[in-house]
This record gives sequence, structure tokens and C-alpha cells, in this order.
Amino acid sequence: MHKPKLGVVVTNLGGPTSEEATREFLYNLFRDEDIIKLGGGKFQTGLASVISKLRYKKIAEKYREINGCPKGCMGSKYCLNRANKVVSDCCSPINPLTELQRRTLEKALGLELPEFQVKVYTAMRYWRPFADQVMNEMMEDGIEHAVLLPLYPHFSWTTTGSSLRDWENVREDFKKEGKEPKWNEYAIKSYHLSQPFLEAVNERIDEGMARFLPEEQAKVHVIFTAHGTPILEVESGDPYTDQIVDTVEAIMDMRDRRENYWISYQSRVGPQKWTQPNTEDLVKRLIDYGIKHFLMVPVAFVTDHIETLHELGIELPEELEEDGYHYDKLEVTGGLNDHPKFIRALVDEVKFRIAHIDVDKHVSSHDDSPAEADEETATTV
Repeated sequence: MHKPKLGVVVTNLGGPTSEEATREFLYNLFRDEDIIKLGGGKFQTGLASVISKLRYKKIAEKYREINGCPKGCMGSKYCLNRANKVVSDCCSPINPLTELQRRTLEKALGLELPEFQVKVYTAMRYWRPFADQVMNEMMEDGIEHAVLLPLYPHFSWTTTGSSLRDWENVREDFKKEGKEPKWNEYAIKSYHLSQPFLEAVNERIDEGMARFLPEEQAKVHVIFTAHGTPILEVESGDPYTDQIVDTVEAIMDMRDRRENYWISYQSRVGPQKWTQPNTEDLVKRLIDYGIKHFLMVPVAFVTDHIETLHELGIELPEELEEDGYHYDKLEVTGGLNDHPKFIRALVDEVKFRIAHIDVDKHVSSHDDSPAEADEETATTV
């Protein structure tokens, strides 16, 4: 009996796996017009080349402090460190953690969807595996239905939008080469109010609060921090900041609004104005008002990487100390990573997108008439 082949593509930012890779990673990042709007073309490409050359050594040092694979490659099979049997000293944790999420999700979907042959792939935006590598693999595997699943719960044109645009560009290139994919395709845009996703974040907050003494907990201010976006994106209708607010309010409803809480934005890049308040600026302002206990919740980041482990866990405390700001305790919640409820949220999203597929009809068409089945799966959505 033929089981339809389902491919789930989890998309993520990606991260460098060596010092030299950091340069190429930054180049790919800064030439992305969805993030840095500098007009594109040769000017943006040239500027990306200059910026990456000037900054990559400094950025690589940060990755050394949070090296994700100190004992050998734990990333995808496309990682050059794995292929060359190299132990990196500055690999982004996003690589092994996304691979952990991929494997965990694949196992969960296999149990939940026994009527399908399920395979989960990873397509990174700025580092390997790239979309073209993944698309080639999926075609070789004979995938018939594909679900694009961003590891960004909140939709922004700078994250999910950029990944979808990249995927479509690669697909167009494949079409020009005469090898267009023939699967049915379904894209997940956001899941910022998914109940198991909210519960997973809430449990991470509980874990963070447990690091404070009972007499300290009433004094804790919870700061939900998200990656900033250019103000121009917000003004053009990007839903990201509104979705962040929706998520935070839903979580605080679950917590009966016991704690004081704030929303802030981090990781500004480029010359444009970005969403406010900036995370570091907000913490400094609260310290000025006498607040001394903080729990940082990276609400928009589901995979630990440089923004959570270094910006919040290392840089923020160092910068506060250097600038003379004193506090009693500042903790950062762990990323969702392979939290069971977060994986549950991803499973639910995939199942919802493919609920309309008539597996019995699909099986029958393949068993009885292979030619008709090929024609049926040639439709893309």
C-alpha cells in the first residue's frame, strides 16, 4: 500500500559554524533586502561585503563564547564541520538546536500521522542547509505534499516573509532549469496564539521565577523581549509587533497577571529607526526607578542562539555593569528548543494544514492508476 510522502520544511535563521563562515553568514544577512533596505543591487551587495569583512572577527568571538558544538558537530548532515570531521570552536547553537527540533518533530509526526510517510527537513535562511539543497533532497525523496513551517511563531516580512520569498525564488530557478517541484505546498504563516506554544512559554517563565527566592519573586519585573523590526515595516502593515503584544497578553492572562511585565525589542542593525523600547534602554530606565530583579523572556525566539545566549545572557549584564547600573538579580529564561509543548504546537499546525488530504483516495489512486496519481500530485498550492 502506498502512503503519501509528506515533507515538512522547518525554516530558521541559521548561524555560522566557524570563524570564516561568520563572514559569509553576515554577507548573506546584510544583502537581504527584507531586513536591510538599502535599495538592493550592486550597492547593497557591495556594502554587505564591506560590513561582513569588517565585523566577522568580532562576531565570531561572540560565537566562541556560546559555542554550540564543543565536542563535535551536532548539526545537520549539510554542516561542513560534519563533512570535514572538524570540531568547531565558534559554532552557533542555533544549528544543533534546530537539528534537535527537526528530529524531535519528525518522530512526533511519525507517531501522529501513521498514514503518511513523514520526513522533516531544515532550510536555513543565511547558512547551510540552504533552500536549494533542501528542495533538491525533497525532489529526490519523491515528496508529494510539503508544509513550510517557520520557527518564527510571529509573522514578519523580515523573518517568515524573507524565508518564503527565498523559497519561491529557488523554486522559480528550479523551474527555469526544467526541474520544478510537483508537490502540493502549504505555508504556515504564524502560530503566535497556539495554546501549547503559550503554555510552553509560560512553563519557561515558571522555571525562571523558581531561580528567585520566595521573598524576591514579588519584586520581579518580567521583560518580554523580541527581535526588533524597522519602523518602516511596522508602518507598512507588518503584523509582527501586534502579534507580539497578543502573545504577551495571552500569557499574562494565563498567569493571572501576577507579575509586573514589559515588552521590549533587541538586536538593532543598520541605520534605520527600529521598534522601541530597546531592551537595554528599558532595563536601565527601570533600574533608575529602583527595580532590582528582572526575568528576561525571549518571547519571539524559539531556538537559543546569539540573541538569547549572548545578547541577553552575556552582553546585557556586562553593559549594565560597565555603565554603572546595579541590580540584585537578572535571569534569562531558557529557549523553547525541544520543549514537548512547543513540539506539540508544531505538530498541531502541520496536522491542521493537511487535514483536508483524503489519504484513502490518495492511496487508491496510486494503487490503481500510477499515471493518474502523478497527474494529481502535480498541482501546487
